[in-house]
Amino acid sequence: MAALQDCVLSVFSASSDSKARILCVEDDVEIARMLSEVLEENGFKPSFVGSATEMDTVLSRENVDLVVLDIMLPGEDGLSICRRLRATSSIPIIMLTARGDDIDRIVGLEIGADDYVSKPFNSRELVARIRALLRRAETTPGLVRFRTRPLVFAGWRIDASLRELHNPEGVRIALTCVEFDLLLAFCRNPGRILSREQLLELIHGGHVGPIERSIDVHISRIRQKIEADPRDPLMIKTIRLAGYVFTPAVEQT
Repeated sequence: MAALQDCVLSVFSASSDSKARILCVEDDVEIARMLSEVLEENGFKPSFVGSATEMDTVLSRENVDLVVLDIMLPGEDGLSICRRLRATSSIPIIMLTARGDDIDRIVGLEIGADDYVSKPFNSRELVARIRALLRRAETTPGLVRFRTRPLVFAGWRIDASLRELHNPEGVRIALTCVEFDLLLAFCRNPGRILSREQLLELIHGGHVGPIERSIDVHISRIRQKIEADPRDPLMIKTIRLAGYVFTPAVEQT
């Protein structure tokens, strides 16, 4: 663990503040060192911790742009950490797992992870997924960006420029990056049947993203947040063997 702490300190001291900050929660020192090299070579500012307690310390004092989170950790495991982070934050989360069982990946997505990568992983794939998530979560203070008018459906309001969703009572509803992009894609294509492949293209723009079937998990989470009865959804309907359709009328404000 001392070696891992040394790795953390060296990464903090050697990195530039202008780089995207990636916090990797990984207790394997060799994997931490390898990831440090890969992320630094690709222009990121990585930091590494080996447990939930160390992660909480870093998050309390540093601004972090994305978390790469291992599932198998000492003490609090990655799934529990992910659930806890997602309850209070929309920070992008990529799960890192050595397990081959799809159930762990599905559970990770269900509790709010944006994506996952299995060990052993291809470093190019991990970097591509990190960049894709950062692009979708990106905000640039001080710059005037092109602003699209907010969209309204069934009393709900979604603002693509601010990346915010408000319910009919005006309360802001937290969404992960992928959930927001999926809902925005539906709002921009109301009444149109969209296949999983089309949804992936709309939210990733041809860049690497989660596997096709993970779309179902993210849509299930969106339904939990916007549907009166998620088990009998009225706004995002499943079209058997075809995909999904967003049924509400959508207007610009």
